[in-house]
Amino acid sequence: MVKIGVPSKGRLMEKTFEWFGARGLRMAKSGSDREYAGVVEGVAGVELVMLSASEVPRELAAGRIDLGVTGTDLVRDKLADWDRQVREVAALGFGQADLIIAVPAAWIDVDTLDDLDAAAAAFRARHGFRLRIATKYHRLVRDYLTAQGVADYQLIDSQGATEGTVKNLTAEAIADITSSGETLRANHLKVLSDAVILRSQAMLYQSALSTGPEVAALLAQIGLRP
Repeated sequence: MVKIGVPSKGRLMEKTFEWFGARGLRMAKSGSDREYAGVVEGVAGVELVMLSASEVPRELAAGRIDLGVTGTDLVRDKLADWDRQVREVAALGFGQADLIIAVPAAWIDVDTLDDLDAAAAAFRARHGFRLRIATKYHRLVRDYLTAQGVADYQLIDSQGATEGTVKNLTAEAIADITSSGETLRANHLKVLSDAVILRSQAMLYQSALSTGPEVAALLAQIGLRP
């Protein structure tokens, strides 16, 4: 039995169903909208596992699902040495978004990471604590800022509306996913010109622990390289 993990709700689920459906695997939720169960038609020996997008990387790494659909941002942030734990099988062509760093639009002298580095040093000297960046993506943001030589900051965990943390005075800047930028502008934030950390999209992944013939046969059946 090949287990495929897919997002359990929203546009990501709908687009995933469409993508597989165009390749002969008809997926659907079973029961009510509140139930996280699904069915697959069109091929035998496949089980649909409904998960939140953020759970898919963990389940792939553990080998509890063989294939899974989620964003590249989530895999690369949640899995250390992600390319040893999962294989990118196919980019799905939807769910595009950029992981960026944004600061208040009123910071007219801060447009680049060098500007942010200088502002962070001035902020600490003035306030006695480090400039706070709210984010859900700790690994990706920390690694990126380290590589860029920015050090005088602290990451604040945000699992809600990250864009609102600056207005609520719980952070001075944010690092978050954006597609159109409308929410950032509505919250009077601007993206630093050189701070696109990752261009993310929905991706079909294969667990490194799932290399059996059943998975290879399914991938070949839907036109993908095993």
